[in-house]
Amino acid sequence: MKQANWRITVPASTANVGPGFDSIGLALSLYLNVNVYPHSHWEVRTLSPKGSKFPNDETHYMIQVAKEIAKRFSVVLQPYFVEIDSDIPLAQGFGSSGAVVLAGIELVDVVGGLQLTLKQKHQLAAEFEGHPDNVGASLYGGLVVCCQLNEGFELVSYSDFPLHIVTVSPQFEMKTKESRAVLPKVIDFDVATKASAISNMMLAALWKRDWELFGELMSQDLFHQPYRKLLIPYFEEVENVAKQQGACGVAISGAGPTIACFVKREASDALREVLQQYFKKTTVRLLKVEEQGIQSKLINR
Repeated sequence: MKQANWRITVPASTANVGPGFDSIGLALSLYLNVNVYPHSHWEVRTLSPKGSKFPNDETHYMIQVAKEIAKRFSVVLQPYFVEIDSDIPLAQGFGSSGAVVLAGIELVDVVGGLQLTLKQKHQLAAEFEGHPDNVGASLYGGLVVCCQLNEGFELVSYSDFPLHIVTVSPQFEMKTKESRAVLPKVIDFDVATKASAISNMMLAALWKRDWELFGELMSQDLFHQPYRKLLIPYFEEVENVAKQQGACGVAISGAGPTIACFVKREASDALREVLQQYFKKTTVRLLKVEEQGIQSKLINR
């Protein structure tokens, strides 16, 4: 067991990316930072404004994940003081829960000396989270394409994503469970075939850097957006304004309610300003794609 001080950094994510439901994710430039210090007992201090709503002991979800992983790998996990500082909004489609899961896995990996591979971490995180795209993006950085195959999850990562993302967040939270509740339990075979083809073609347009086609296919999703956008105020208005101002495409970020507008880098500042002017009751952010995934390093206290 390594009795040392560690700092873990996990980027946020935007998942689904239009028709890539539960399979495509992008890491974003918002971060969960966790400092870990040896301590006499488990203690968690959350520095974020909403930190008081979370447990301050080992019942915190991050610690529960770490303890479960330690149990699986027969590691005796000593208690730590865990300091959490995050600018990832909660329950707004930025992968906040997935970031916490990854931080718990990384915690036990570094202090327990497990030396887990990225693939092992992804398998574990996807199991806890229930889907592989948001945790895959936060783990690897850049853009990831994932799927469940047999009993595990496969992932391909792609770096140098050339767009920025301007996000528009209504002033309320939306739990993933609530957002999934509006989705159909069964999709007609012909619809599913078309939806899958749209997703495949969107990736082909991305590789080719055909941004007009990329954005058009993003809006043609049949898996989740037609149902979820009914829960999100301003979605169509944001989509119309963003595209008029040069956005390549617009999609629901994760489970929502945040709306992600994909735009060329040179036009991103102007798009942010216009969207903030039009939608004053929302939070508008200009974000970059984070090419680095989860990071951990030794620190001095």
